[in-house]
Amino acid sequence: MLTGHVDAQLQPIVRLTVRGPTGITRQVDALVDTGFAGSLTLPMSAIRVLALQWDGREIGIMADGTVHSFEVFLANLDWDGAIRTVSIFAADSQPLLGTELLAGHDLAIRMVIDGTMTIAAAP
Repeated sequence: MLTGHVDAQLQPIVRLTVRGPTGITRQVDALVDTGFAGSLTLPMSAIRVLALQWDGREIGIMADGTVHSFEVFLANLDWDGAIRTVSIFAADSQPLLGTELLAGHDLAIRMVIDGTMTIAAAP
């Protein structure tokens, strides 16, 4: 099970460890975004530090309906006690955790400042 918290702006945040192919790791605080169908976004600066392998481009439709092309990279992620290879979308914003990672899990959020958030494998 992964645990996180709700910040002062009522955003559910979870800390994740991302691993690059050379062994470099970084902890990132990701906003849980159920409107994002991908796995995880990271700023290009973090992608460079981790030396992530480029995997192509994907088109994404934003909440306002605009269409964007995103560079996609591969990384290993510590996920619920296991290492999981995931697609990382380059986006110069706060890291987002999307529904691709939440699939097959229960998400519980106590939506108050400093509330708890859990992500647990569905039975």
